[in-house]
Amino acid sequence: MNNELNMKFMQIAMSHLPEAKAFLEQKGIELGMEDIQPMLKLLMNVMNDAYELGKEENK
Repeated sequence: MNNELNMKFMQIAMSHLPEAKAFLEQKGIELGMEDIQPMLKLLMNVMNDAYELGKEENK
C-alpha cells in the first residue's frame, strides 16, 4: 500500500479517535497517549484489509 493512501487512512483514524476515546472512557477504560499508537495501528490494519477486500471485489 502506498504512503499517500496510508496518510489518508491515518487522517480518517485520527478523526474518529475522540469518539473511540469517549466510548472507552464511558466503559471505564482510560486511554493514555501510550495506548493511542497501538489503537491507531489496529484501525489502520482494519482499513487496509477493507481496502484490499474492496479491490478484490472490483476485479
